[in-house]
Amino acid sequence: MQLKLYPFELKFRHTFTISRKSKDVQPLLVVELLQDGYSGLGETADNSYYHITVPMLMDSINAHRSLIEAHQLDTPEAFWEQLYPLFKDNMFALCALDLAAHDLYAKKLGKKLYEVWGLDISHNPLTDYTIGIDTVENMVRKLQEFPWPIYKIKLGTPDDITIIKELRKHTDAIFRVDANCAWGVAETLRNAAAFKELGVEFIEQPMPAADWEGMKEVFAQSALPIIADESCIVETDVAKCHGHFHGINIKLTKCGGITPARRMIAEAKRVGMQVMTGSMNESTVGTSAVAHLLPYLDYVDMDGPLLLAADTATGVKIIDGRIIYADRPGTGALLINNE
Repeated sequence: MQLKLYPFELKFRHTFTISRKSKDVQPLLVVELLQDGYSGLGETADNSYYHITVPMLMDSINAHRSLIEAHQLDTPEAFWEQLYPLFKDNMFALCALDLAAHDLYAKKLGKKLYEVWGLDISHNPLTDYTIGIDTVENMVRKLQEFPWPIYKIKLGTPDDITIIKELRKHTDAIFRVDANCAWGVAETLRNAAAFKELGVEFIEQPMPAADWEGMKEVFAQSALPIIADESCIVETDVAKCHGHFHGINIKLTKCGGITPARRMIAEAKRVGMQVMTGSMNESTVGTSAVAHLLPYLDYVDMDGPLLLAADTATGVKIIDGRIIYADRPGTGALLINNE
């Protein structure tokens, strides 16, 4: 097997702001695995909240290059199990390798990845489009320039209810709210009650990830479903979230890829929780991989390529929230400079 690494730094269409930071560029790392004349692509993103940088990711992967390149891919799951002990402290790097392995494996079978799993894509959920924190006027302008059936609204300001009230005047679309850990119990419950009347579907991670007692209180009293994000990172967190959240948002980069994500989905469904996958502002490489999980999901946030001013690849297309798969085997992603 041959391993190639492609670092990117892509600009956002607009400054992207959440409750704890703003950024204008998104550093990304694309991984390519080549074997038997086939190529598989995977992707991971840098993230300051989890102290991940692209140079760190490249160093981590290069440290185990000889073992990776000596591997003869049998199944992606076996590949993941072999690599996990080496990357258990860097799930972001493991994710990129796992996605590439799944893409390569499906291509060798001559099938789209969802076909490998025998899934029906006829009832896939629509993806939302994210409106980052800004002035109310700018948030309205962003909404108007990008008509969409579902919006995720980033909040965590002193004027959160006012923001949703103002945005609601300009669209009948479904709203989802993401506070990125910015609120406390009282604020969450107050906002949930107000937002329910304003057409908000659910609230994502309203409180700090470590506040499990507070989340238990919110879970019991909230007028809206609460979805875990920062509180749900790896597989063992699913059990922790049960009884504290109504659902979980699985980020492939955080949990280590598709292999553990499918197990997390199964476990969450088993205990009656809703399941979502989310974006870490990946380009079309990572987004194309997420798309193949859609038949398993209740909700999806895979708008990364829509938020970026440039892209790394072609692959899935997103039209009015609907995901259109590329007419290629694997995940469908193809690096633009390799077309």
